[in-house]
Amino acid sequence: MENDLEINYDLLIIGGGINGTGIARDAAGRGLKVLLVEMDDLASATSSRSTKLIHGGLRYLEYYEFLLVRKALNEREILLKAAPHIIHPMKFILPHEKHLRPKWMIRIGLFLYDHLGMRKTLGSSKQIKLKDDSPLHPRFTDAFTYYDCWVDDARLVLLNALDAKDHGAEILTRTKFISAQKVGDHWQAEISGNRNITAKAIVNAAGPWVSDIINDGLSLPAHNRLRLVKGSHIIVNKLFDGNDSYILQNKDGRIIFAIPYQGQFTLIGTTDVPFDGDPATVHISDDEIDYLCHHINAYFRPKGKPLSAQDVVSHYAGVRPLYDDATKEASAVTRDFVLALREDGGAPLLSVFGGKITTYRHLAEEALERLEKFFPEMAEHWTETAPLPGGNIPDMKKFIQQQQEKYSWLDKDLCTRYAHHYGTRIDDMLAGRGDETRLIGPGLYDYEAEFLINEEWAVTAEDILWRRTKLGLTWSEGDVTQLEKWLSSHI
Repeated sequence: MENDLEINYDLLIIGGGINGTGIARDAAGRGLKVLLVEMDDLASATSSRSTKLIHGGLRYLEYYEFLLVRKALNEREILLKAAPHIIHPMKFILPHEKHLRPKWMIRIGLFLYDHLGMRKTLGSSKQIKLKDDSPLHPRFTDAFTYYDCWVDDARLVLLNALDAKDHGAEILTRTKFISAQKVGDHWQAEISGNRNITAKAIVNAAGPWVSDIINDGLSLPAHNRLRLVKGSHIIVNKLFDGNDSYILQNKDGRIIFAIPYQGQFTLIGTTDVPFDGDPATVHISDDEIDYLCHHINAYFRPKGKPLSAQDVVSHYAGVRPLYDDATKEASAVTRDFVLALREDGGAPLLSVFGGKITTYRHLAEEALERLEKFFPEMAEHWTETAPLPGGNIPDMKKFIQQQQEKYSWLDKDLCTRYAHHYGTRIDDMLAGRGDETRLIGPGLYDYEAEFLINEEWAVTAEDILWRRTKLGLTWSEGDVTQLEKWLSSHI
C-alpha cells in the first residue's frame, strides 16, 4: 500500500452527516488539509431524519441535563444568526395536562429554559388561555408558549460541506471508507475506487456505523458503547391553520411535536424505540404510525374522522447513534456527545458518539480542541461568528422582498422558496439560467436541477426531491420518472 500513496491529508473524516461536515468546515477554516468521505449522499441517514428543530431540549431538564440544555440554547442563537435562510424562530404551544405535570413545575421548567442560555432574538415563555378556535380538544383550556427554531436539517449539512469546500476541504460523496492501518505516526487508508491515501489523523463521524468503522475498518476494539435508538415521523395533510407548533405530553413520559411543514402539511414525531438492525434499512413500523396517530387524536379535534395510517402522506425513520449511558428507557438516554480519542503510538483516532443537530458546531469546536496538540500550527476557532453559505442576511423578510423585486419574472412563491433554500446564493443559481428554461416537474426547473448537480453534489432524484428540496411531497410517480430521465441525460 505504501507505494500507492497519492495525497497526504491532515484529517480524514469518515461520515457526511452533520457532525462530519461540521468538523470538516471548522478544520478547513483553521488551515488543515481535510478529506471527507461519505458512502452515500450528504445527510442521507440520521441527519436528514430529525424533527427539524434547533432547540435546547425542554424535556431534557427533567433528566437534569442542564449543561446540555445551556449549550444547546447558546448554539440556537449562534445558528439562527449564521443561517437565517434555513433556520427561523417558531412558537410552540404546550397544552396543560393536569394529571401529568402541575403548572408550577412547567413554569419553573420554562423559566429555566428562558434563562439558562443567551436569548437575544427569541421571545420568552408565557402562560395562556386557549381560545375557542383552538384546534385542540375543548377539554384543554390552559397552555404555555415558548420559542425554539425550525431548521432544514439536510440543507444545514449541505451548507457545512459547502463551507468546508470553500475553505479547501475535499468532499467525496458516494465514496466508502474501506480500511486503514497505522504506519508510524500516520494512517494509511483505502477508500472506494481503489484509492489509497495517508492522513495524520482520522475522525470517525460515521453516526450509526461508528462502532463498525472501529471494529471492522480499523480492526480495533470499540472503546465506547453505542446505543441505537430509532426515531420515526409521519407527515399528514395540514391538521391546523397558522404557523404555531404544538408539543404534546404523553402518559409514557415521551413528547410528540406537531409542526407546520412545507405549507400544506403537518410533521408529527418522534418515537424512541431501541434498534438493533441495519441502520441502512431502518423504516417506520405500523405500531409507530398507530402510536403517533393515537396521541394526535388524544389532543386535536378530529377533522371528520380520527387520524389513521391511511392519512399518512409520507414518513421517515432515522437511527440516532447515542452514547450508551446505561439508562433503561430509550427516551431518557443522554443526547449529549462523547468524543473518544485514541492516540496510542501517534496517529490519533477521534470517534464521535451521540450528539444532536443543535450542538454540532460546538461539537466540532471541541473535536478540534482534542486534536490541537497534533496540529500546533492550527488556527484559532472561528465558526461562532461566521455565517454559513448564503446566510449573510441581516433581515430575512426584507431580503425576500428584495429578491421578489429583483426577480419580478419569477412566481413570488417560487422566489420565496429560492430565497429560503439558497439565501444570497440565489444569484449564483439564477445566473446560470438560460434564455429557454424547462420545467422538469412541479416547482423544479432545469437551471435549479443543474445548480444542485454542479454545486451541491446531487446525483439522484432522491437527492434532489428529498434532501436538497422537499418537492417530493407533492410529486407523482410520473413526475419522478421525468426527472430520472432528465438526470440520465445530464449526469
